[in-house]
Amino acid sequence: MNMRERIMNGYLFTDMCEGMPRERDDAKRRMIAFNATTPDTLEERKRLQKEMLHPDSGSAWIEPPFYFCYGRHIILGEGTYVNFNCNFVDDGMITVGKNVLFGPAVTIATVGHPIRPDMRGYMYCDHVTIGDNVWLGENVTVCPGVTIGENSVIGAGSVVTKDIPANVIAVGNPCRVLREIGERDQEYYYRDRKIDPEDLAEEMALREDPDVRKA
Repeated sequence: MNMRERIMNGYLFTDMCEGMPRERDDAKRRMIAFNATTPDTLEERKRLQKEMLHPDSGSAWIEPPFYFCYGRHIILGEGTYVNFNCNFVDDGMITVGKNVLFGPAVTIATVGHPIRPDMRGYMYCDHVTIGDNVWLGENVTVCPGVTIGENSVIGAGSVVTKDIPANVIAVGNPCRVLREIGERDQEYYYRDRKIDPEDLAEEMALREDPDVRKA
């Protein structure tokens, strides 16, 4: 078993061999170039993003700045949105489903160190998986080995240390399930603000109005 295989299989490892330092340096160059793009250089941003991420990634949107170790260990599903200042520590694989929303400053870590002080120079990886339609609020931290089920919401500032099931709202440090997503959520979008079909039709009309879109 070589060092890269040790990393992907959860064994203790160090990362200064098998071309990994060079790979990280190349990734940092792409990351820095991506983070230097502007709204006037979106085509360049798209090109760099395609080079940065795992080839199985879909058409996701990432707001710079975005930080990672390798980039190629990150799979982002179609329609996923990553807000600014997110940090993906991708020594291991980070697999994100479709239409996932990341608030600002979300951190996903796949790597840890042994508790024993004399062994902290070693690392280990445990992959992270996030299902379709998940929403992670600002400043959420997802720890190694966590799986978050589809449709779930993770409240702002939460530290997710264990798996979260599908279709729930979870909050806190450590993050725990608060409640299931239920019938009331089908009717209200925020506190006592009700989802109104007429209001949604008005919003859609504004969005599709060519004069409004030019403004």
